[in-house]
Amino acid sequence: MKKRGHTGHTIPLPTEAELEILNILWGTGPATVREVHDALFRKETGYTTVLKQMQVMTEKGLLVRNERYRSHVYEPALSKQETQQQLAGNLLRRAFDGSAKNLVLGALSSHPVSSSELAEIRMMLDKFEKGAK
Repeated sequence: MKKRGHTGHTIPLPTEAELEILNILWGTGPATVREVHDALFRKETGYTTVLKQMQVMTEKGLLVRNERYRSHVYEPALSKQETQQQLAGNLLRRAFDGSAKNLVLGALSSHPVSSSELAEIRMMLDKFEKGAK
């Protein structure tokens, strides 16, 4: 299910490059194009490329632009948690035939998981189970 942004429009799933920008904004809070460009890991990306990408993201509803300041300040339209839930739901439907069990098993077997992460997952599962009753 696609989420609706501040304007009520349906927001599409972000691409990998868009997620990189969103992660920066979730970490820093609202920022200018220059601040996002400076924080990007892909330093070979030019300023004008980042500007254009953020403008497209604003048109798609992924970002909200605040024009109160001299420089435009951008922020994500959805929280990190809302976007992660949207991405997980899409992946669940497309790659795991709607099976949450298969999604979790795929994630756990894809890379080493620490004992503290497993303990946290167990606690979350207990909470979900209690909430489901």
